Formats: sequence, structure tokens, C-alpha cells
Amino acid sequence: MKAKTNTFFTFLMVAAVLAAPPMAAATVGQEKRFNSPGRTMYYIDGEKGNDNNDGKSPEKPWASLDRVNKVVFAPGDKVLFKAGTTYTGQLKPQGSGAQGKPIIIDMYGDGDKPRIDGRGAVLDTLLLQNVEYWQVSNLEITNLGPTRENWRTGVKVLADNSGTLHHIHLKNLYVHDVNGSLDKSTEGCGIFWQCKGKTPSRFDDLLIENCHVVRTDRNGICGRSSFTNRSRNWFPSLNVVIRGNLIEDCGGDCIKPWGCEGCLVEYNVVRGGRQRCDDYAAGIWPWSSDDTVIQFNEVSHIKGTKDGQGFDSDYNCRNSLFQYNYSHDNDGGFILICGPAVSSWSVGTLKTIVRYNISQNDKARTFHITGSSVKDTYIYNNVIYIGPNLDIPVVLYNDWEGWPDNTHFYNNIFYADGTARYSYAAKHSRNEDGTYRHKSGFGKSTNNVFSNNVFYGNHVNPPDDAHAITSDPMLVNPGSGKNGFDSLVGYKLKPGSHCIAAGIPVPDNGGRDFWGNPLPKDKKPNIGPHNR
Repeated sequence: MKAKTNTFFTFLMVAAVLAAPPMAAATVGQEKRFNSPGRTMYYIDGEKGNDNNDGKSPEKPWASLDRVNKVVFAPGDKVLFKAGTTYTGQLKPQGSGAQGKPIIIDMYGDGDKPRIDGRGAVLDTLLLQNVEYWQVSNLEITNLGPTRENWRTGVKVLADNSGTLHHIHLKNLYVHDVNGSLDKSTEGCGIFWQCKGKTPSRFDDLLIENCHVVRTDRNGICGRSSFTNRSRNWFPSLNVVIRGNLIEDCGGDCIKPWGCEGCLVEYNVVRGGRQRCDDYAAGIWPWSSDDTVIQFNEVSHIKGTKDGQGFDSDYNCRNSLFQYNYSHDNDGGFILICGPAVSSWSVGTLKTIVRYNISQNDKARTFHITGSSVKDTYIYNNVIYIGPNLDIPVVLYNDWEGWPDNTHFYNNIFYADGTARYSYAAKHSRNEDGTYRHKSGFGKSTNNVFSNNVFYGNHVNPPDDAHAITSDPMLVNPGSGKNGFDSLVGYKLKPGSHCIAAGIPVPDNGGRDFWGNPLPKDKKPNIGPHNR
């Protein structure tokens, strides 16, 4: 009888194992985790789902973020939220994919993007911490609390004592209403990536593409890294791409790569930055990064003059390239190029290139160039339009632990329907609002070279330029730009313009003009961003 009983219980145990879902359970602390076998589709429906379901079909979906967070996902898994559903709390998925087998979060069904709402009860609504090979698309994410909170984000991607994490792609997200801190030292963000810890940590292949970021404080899309000291722990993120995003009504800085090498920022639109912060902020700018390319972006309506520029080439950066961008109606101006003295941790601001851009009605100052470490800057083939009601320094130099050196202006069109000045501001000449008390001239800046530029309209004390043109450049319709690149045909040259074939050749000039026309190889280029 005893033998028969043992045989019976053995049969029951085997049957139970065979009937169990192929997801193994493990306990971490007091919390049970489930290991996915990989290459499995999981469905979540906050209205009709049940966490006791297996989640493997639209007919038997899970219901909550908590159920998703308990799974350690594996290569090839897909996590699909039903369109039009809403979830409260934090989505913090676990596990990593593999090369060629990422883990995918997306939506299923027709309707609005699934909404995940942190409601200020969590610091980060979507948190990808120390995981890799993830692709997250088509979610609505928000994190609005009753009061502001330090470091609050909508989306956070974190590398903490992790080494190099690969392939994190964030696409088509709608991130809005995140009320983080407005202080730069504790700043909140819409989409935020961070590298920290004692072990050097970074991202390789981080893509943020076609996202819509609205009313996020302090920042829009930004990074932060603890590994930017040149003499001690330089470990930059690689292959970071920020492309095709729309940022509106941002509290402070809008797009800020930090601690990257070869970052690409392109085809983004920024409408309204620095809307609520009281400290210094700008539109798009790298910090502690090398070989950053910032191109085909439109930035407008950055508020205020504590910086307040559309673009900024900041310090501890080398080889920052700004090309084919459109900047307009920014309170602080077009671009800041800045850097204090070189130190053991910072190389300064070296070899910035600003070419084939259009600036229209940017206020306060157009080119603000400041600091002793700003060296070897090349600014060429841009068009700057100063509207009838503006009286501004087109070029403003000032002292920040010393003066800039070796700045070159070639083939630019400075078109002033208002008044254009060329100025410097000495140390301690900054006003409370971030503007400067400036005087004519370039102060103690050294090796400033102007050649083959157009100075048309009202220019006060323009710089020496042996090959300057002061006649009408014959633009199609200057000052007619609106929102969008399609509105900029007014900055093309008319036939017969004196700017045609009147420029100075510049090596490695990018090979194309603002509109994609090839640049000549066997004759002089045009002045301005248009090659006929």
C-alpha cells in the first residue's frame, strides 16, 4: 500500500509540472520574480485583463504594471499594451535582450497610445535600469505630482555600475507634464539618460527618435554622466542619436547631450524653451562631449536672456559641428560659444564649426563668444537676418577667465534691417537678466579673422574685412521665414547676386549647401548658405 501511495503522489507531481506555464519563478527578497523563456509575446489590458492570466494572448492579458515588473524578460520577448488603456505607477521592466533579439515594448490594437501615469508618486514613470537591448515605442508617459520633485522624470535610462549597456531605443513616445525641479543642480526631465557609479558606465547605441515632449521641467531630452573628467575617468557614451523629436513648452534646456562621443542631434524641432526656470538655459547644446554633430534642427522662442540662445557650443567639448539649422525668435540669440580656462578635467571649447545655418530675428546677440578656452572657431556661410526693430551686437566677445582666440568668419551674410553692432563686454559687465553692458570692438580677444562677408544695412563699427561686400546680396525675400524649413526660400540668392562665386574656399566644407545642392570643387563658393 505504501508503494502505491508514493507512485500516486509522484504521478500528481509530474502532472503539476507539465501543467505549469513555462515561466520559472524565483524569489528575490520578499518579491517573486518570473523568468520568461524568451521569444514570447505578453499582452496587457488594464480594463479587461487579470494578473492571474498567463498574459500570452489578447484573450488572456495581464492587467497591471506590477505584473509586468515581476517578470525577468529574455531575448526576443514582446510586451504589448492595449491601445487606449491607462496604468498608474512605474513601469520598471527587468532582464536584457541580445544582439539581434531585443526585447520590445509596444502597443496592440487601434486607438490612442497606452498611457502610463506616474502621478508624482514615483520618481520615474518608465525606468530602464542596468538593462540592454530594449526597444520601447508608442507609449504616452506623464508624471505630474502635486508639487515639484528633485530629479523627477517621465523616462529614465540608467547605467549604474554597469559598464557598457547596448541598444536602448525609445521611439514615438508622447512624454508630457513632468513637474521636476527647475534647479539645474537637481533638474527634472522628460526623457533622461544617466551614467553613474564607481564602475565606468555608459551607453552604446542609444536612440531617441520621433518623440513628442511637452511641458517637462526642467528639461526636455537630456543626459548626465559622472565619467567626464579628462584626466581621471573619461568614459563617453557612443552612438547616441537624438532625431526627429518635437519639444514644446520646455521649462529649461531642451536637448543636452552630456558625456558623449560622436553624438548626432538632427531633424528635431524645439518650440519654446526656458519657459519656467530662472537659471541659465539654451535650446540644443552638448556638454563634455566630442565630435557632436547638430544639424537640420529648428529652434525658436527660447525665453529670456540668461543664455536663452537657440544653440550653444559649451565647454569640455571638442569638434562640435552646427550645420543646416534654423534658429529664429530666440530671446538670447542664435548661438553661444563658451568655455572657461582649461583645467585638469576640462579641455575647454575647441574647434567649433558653425556653417550653413539661418538665423532670423534672434535677439540680444547673434554670436556670443566667451572664455579663454574657446579656440579655433570657424563660422562660415551662414545668413543672419536682423529685423527692423532689433538693435543688437551681431558678434559679442567677452571675458570668462580670459578671452577667445583664433575665431574665423568667412562667407557670411549679415543682413540688417535693424541695427547690427560688433562689441565686447569686459569682466563683471553682466546685468542681472543675463545681458551685457557692451562697447564697440572685440576687447582682448585675439586673432579674429573676417573675410568675404556681406555687411548689408545698418552696421555700426563693422570689423575689418578686406573682401567685404556692402551692396544688397539680393536674397529672394529676407525676413520671410515662418515655422518650418519649407518657409525659408526667401534666403536663396536671386540670379545676378554679387554673392555668387564671391566666397573664399573652405576645406572640408560639408559638400552641400542648406538646401542640399552640391558645393563647387573647382571654383569659388557663394557667400551665404545657398549655392546656385
